[in-house]
Amino acid sequence: MTLHVFLKDLNHQKQKLTKQQYKTIRGQALAGDVQGASKGLRKLMR
Repeated sequence: MTLHVFLKDLNHQKQKLTKQQYKTIRGQALAGDVQGASKGLRKLMR
């Protein structure tokens, strides 16, 4: 998954996350760990 696609998905889930969770997952993706951020987002959405 590319960074651009992941950030789009993250923005769709923004309403379901706390501000801190959103910032943490977004920061992880921007730092280059898109795969890890994606896994973290899936865990939070469970």
